[in-house]
Amino acid sequence: MTVGLAHLIRRPIVPADAAVLAELLNAIEVVDVFGEYYSEEDAADQINAPLLDLERGTVGIFDGDRMVGYSSAAHKLLVEDVHRVTLSGGVRPEYRRRGLGAELLAAGIASAKALHAIHHPGLPLAVDAQNNALNDSARVCYQAAGMTPVRWYSHMRHPLGAAVVDLPQPDGLVVEGYSVAGDAEFFAVSNEAALDRWGGAPMPPEQWRAFLGWPAFRPDLSFLLRDADSGTAAGMLLTFSWDADTAATGVRDAQLIRFGTRRAYRNRGVASALISHALRSARDAGFDRASVEVDADSPTGSNGLYERVGFSVARTEVRYSLNA
Repeated sequence: MTVGLAHLIRRPIVPADAAVLAELLNAIEVVDVFGEYYSEEDAADQINAPLLDLERGTVGIFDGDRMVGYSSAAHKLLVEDVHRVTLSGGVRPEYRRRGLGAELLAAGIASAKALHAIHHPGLPLAVDAQNNALNDSARVCYQAAGMTPVRWYSHMRHPLGAAVVDLPQPDGLVVEGYSVAGDAEFFAVSNEAALDRWGGAPMPPEQWRAFLGWPAFRPDLSFLLRDADSGTAAGMLLTFSWDADTAATGVRDAQLIRFGTRRAYRNRGVASALISHALRSARDAGFDRASVEVDADSPTGSNGLYERVGFSVARTEVRYSLNA
């Protein structure tokens, strides 16, 4: 335990911590810049995620009633080759450079190993964490723990308005909006596409239901492309928008969060058509911009696809990994 910090309380995060977690995350955002702001309800969505093991996978550090740091390890239920446990965490800026970041990272790695031993002991384990590429303190902390950079992600923005490019739909495909009746097809396409992404894994049904239960989900800006002849769902896109982001920045941002194309329909303009339709719909709904996170190393050339429809890179994040 770090000298001078013995009075701080360490314990697992519980659902009643939503308000103090939101306040901590917003304090971290001011310095670290992830482009994310939280309401108490948003933090509750994170805490109550179906697969998050609060007792084994989280640690909160408290100074009285104030949360000053946290760590969270999210395991995966459906895994094929490597079990990738994703860590998130951070320390309130005024409590930094006192060893808490290293302590929480070590706690997160220990949590990842414990969860792995329960859920996928026969598979290799990789522990991942992601941070702003400009955050040198985080880089030093990760590297001291033996983590190395393995992937870069571009956070891209589109100004909407006159910058929206109208692209035609591929021949034989028709667009339809999200509906409860079509939910299973959105889910199936999303999971198939996830298998072809680096580190991708299918989302269990209970996680999908919770995901689409977030107040930020915009079904009116989420779309499916369907093969008119066979009725097969070819591609899908889900859009979210957080009120806390709008309140903090004054900008209504339509975030393209989950998207994918079935293998049989790739290289036919499905992704471009869906993105163009979503951008046009967001503009017409009064949004100020759109944003997306893109794997800069994706073999499908995602960066180029988004640049062609008017997106530009706003910031870069780095994924660090430890083979444990």
